Amino acid sequence: MTASTDPAHDELPIRMLNDRVLVAVDGEAAERRSASGIVIPATAAVGRRLAWARVVAVGQHVRQVAVGDRILFDPEDRAEVELAGDTYLLLREKDVHAVAEPHGEGQGTGLYL
Repeated sequence: MTASTDPAHDELPIRMLNDRVLVAVDGEAAERRSASGIVIPATAAVGRRLAWARVVAVGQHVRQVAVGDRILFDPEDRAEVELAGDTYLLLREKDVHAVAEPHGEGQGTGLYL
């Protein structure tokens, strides 16, 4: 496991293998608001919605994702695991659709995914 910047994740009792990525989901699938302020309930049927998560550990064969990266993935392609009282998701590197650029880098005004 690669060292993390979050002290809570530094003591995870697990070592990732091969192309596996362990992530902490950014938030629950609760109700959300559209850009115009319309409340969208958690039970609303939307197409295939991708989710954001923070990488907390990676296996030795992961090449394009690092600990601390914010990634975009399909929540249907996942396996949940509970470690030290917290729930994480286990993904393969090939299941990661995108990695967010850190703030302050690049020329754009934000993410348009």
